[in-house]
Amino acid sequence: MSTATKDAMESLHKMLAETLIERMKDPDVKAGDLNVARQFLKDNHIEGMAVENSPLADLVKTLPDFNDDDTDMNEMRH
Repeated sequence: MSTATKDAMESLHKMLAETLIERMKDPDVKAGDLNVARQFLKDNHIEGMAVENSPLADLVKTLPDFNDDDTDMNEMRH
């Protein structure tokens, strides 16, 4: 890959990341934008850990406990 091509790819990558950051700040962010951001992070091997007092940990707390005997798995399929 030529230096010019490499520089262009790096510039494109940076612009995409910056655009996604701005979209995430928009209170009216669309599900499609969130999905693009999720895939961008996945493609770049970026993973989050649900450490205590983090937004990811707060999200995890809202999920049902699928190991709980009271969880109705049929309800989850709908």
